[in-house]
Amino acid sequence: MTGSEVPPAFRLAYVPGVTPTKWVRIWNERLPGTPLTLVGVPAADAAGLLRDGGADAGFVRLPVDRKDLSAIPLYTETTVVVIPKDHAAFSVEEMSVEDLADEIVLHPLDDTLDWERPPGRPAFERPATTADAVELVAAGVGLLVVPQSLARLHHRKDLTYRPLTGVPESRIALSWPEEKTTDLVEEFIGIVRGRTVNSTRGRPPTPPQPKAGRAGKKSGGARKPAAGKTSRGGSGGSGRAAGSKNPKGGVKRGKPRRRP
Repeated sequence: MTGSEVPPAFRLAYVPGVTPTKWVRIWNERLPGTPLTLVGVPAADAAGLLRDGGADAGFVRLPVDRKDLSAIPLYTETTVVVIPKDHAAFSVEEMSVEDLADEIVLHPLDDTLDWERPPGRPAFERPATTADAVELVAAGVGLLVVPQSLARLHHRKDLTYRPLTGVPESRIALSWPEEKTTDLVEEFIGIVRGRTVNSTRGRPPTPPQPKAGRAGKKSGGARKPAAGKTSRGGSGGSGRAAGSKNPKGGVKRGKPRRRP
């Protein structure tokens, strides 16, 4: 490689809450000569970043427009409600949307859940970000409903969360521009889907190799008798012929025939 050549690189976008560490580690093991650059992006801007060429692929939250973006759904997150540790619901293991009917529930502008109607009572003003909403929950202003990964991302010692039933869930997918499905994109798809280093897409399988020691079967040579076999195929140790020694050391002779 000359000094003017630049090695190929792969840019991977990811939205808040997604932890791509495992896939990045596998990439670095398999393609040490191809650097991978992580690009953090707000969930609302992820699709636009991919369309504009700001990343080769990215972990996004569904839905995305499938007209020009391909997407492979990966997993669905549990939806939780973030509450102060001194809240009455601290002692329960799970909450339902009906439990929030009389609560003020914050609905930030960067909310990632596809609500038909958010639960609870609306706050006087919508927070700009999820991080701002978490601060308001800590201040006792209201509660917050988010995917579990975002509750972990914005964890505070004075807050906790509980699974919430009867509400939308967020799905994470790997997405990329359909017209730019490069070899590196295919490589990363294989990593995410769990393909091993020897498995490939579209490559013919390796033909089976002959087993060692089988070539002599078809050589046409005479087979040697096995050890202990006589030339007539009898076993040298399976029986005693006439004239063989008996256990007492004498010679065993056959009985004489009677003359007619």
